Amino acid sequence: MDGRESRNSFNRPSTAPQAVYIHIPFCTNKCFYCDFNSYVLKDQPVMDYLRALDREMELTVRETPPGEIKSIFVGGGTPTVLKPDEMEFFLSSVRRHFPDWAADIEFSMEANPGTTDRDKLAVMKDGGVNRVSFGVQAFQNELLSGIGRIHNTDDVFRSLENAMAAGLDNLSIDLMFGLPNQTVEMLDYSMSRALELGLPHYSIYSLKVEENTLFHTLYQKNQLPLPAEEDELKMYLLLMERMEQAGYKQYEISNFAKPGYESRHNITYWRNEDYYGLGAGAHGYVNRCRHVNIKGVNPYNEATQQGRPILERFEVPREEAMEDFVMVGLRVLEGISDDRFQRQFGVRLEDMFGEQLGKMLNAGLLERTAAGGYRLSRKGILFGNEVFAEFVGALDGK
Repeated sequence: MDGRESRNSFNRPSTAPQAVYIHIPFCTNKCFYCDFNSYVLKDQPVMDYLRALDREMELTVRETPPGEIKSIFVGGGTPTVLKPDEMEFFLSSVRRHFPDWAADIEFSMEANPGTTDRDKLAVMKDGGVNRVSFGVQAFQNELLSGIGRIHNTDDVFRSLENAMAAGLDNLSIDLMFGLPNQTVEMLDYSMSRALELGLPHYSIYSLKVEENTLFHTLYQKNQLPLPAEEDELKMYLLLMERMEQAGYKQYEISNFAKPGYESRHNITYWRNEDYYGLGAGAHGYVNRCRHVNIKGVNPYNEATQQGRPILERFEVPREEAMEDFVMVGLRVLEGISDDRFQRQFGVRLEDMFGEQLGKMLNAGLLERTAAGGYRLSRKGILFGNEVFAEFVGALDGK
């Protein structure tokens, strides 16, 4: 193969997808920071939506038959607002259309504390769910009410107890930092309460003020009392230190796990691998094509009667796929592999991104790995967005 042929090849494996994302867009209420495609549950046509989702699964696997499924992730919204009979219908749909499960499949479902009683958790476990991720966010009730959450800390402990009683022990919780009126000491307290639980996995995110949220409106009016940037940096350093002291490995910028409990589904995204995206507003990536589904619940339901409810589908250009590989892959602290890049694209990382990689190495934000790839340095973890920005549009005109 000569240089030009190699450069123009795109060796992305065309194997059947092994990961599934499914979106349940219903919530008990809309949190003040949330810009996800979600809708307050009251008066929503839930069963119509679940039937439409069943239809989309049928049409999708007919068009692109699945391989052995290694991970399923049900997000939202709050999937656990489904009633037990709705949950049973939904999970049986998943099993029917994606029947070939790996023996060690990771089947995750997002949950809000207070929405998971023992009956519902039993239905979830019987339906194949074996990992639950609870959106806790903080262990101070005043902070929770200040961000629009409707649960309290008692709900958190009760929900985790119920999950364990149902035989679900692969549990994760989300925490947030940089919240309005949150101090470094408050985060430290939340970290202590979280670590006392001894869970296998924690996700800890900084607040981002997104458009079309109540927080964005308040921010524009200078009425959102966010911590100073210096305090937010102290919070991130604190949480990394606390997690490391407690024996958790930081395997991605915002994620910490005991060995073997890393989120396999999220690693699919970070490795830029194929996955089905099902449900209103869901995104999918299959055979070099990305697609976005129709967002609204009723428009989505109606669209499935005509065919797949796709709003937009486009092939990802080779250069964009390369940039995605680097930017998304560097989020994972093991870094990006030149070998994997060559297998997918037929060229070396340095051939395409030599200038950017060199600049970030010299700035001390990247370092070489023993396997001949690149990863964020300790300093780079703190300034990840600056690193990722170097690769946006880096191949324009190449």
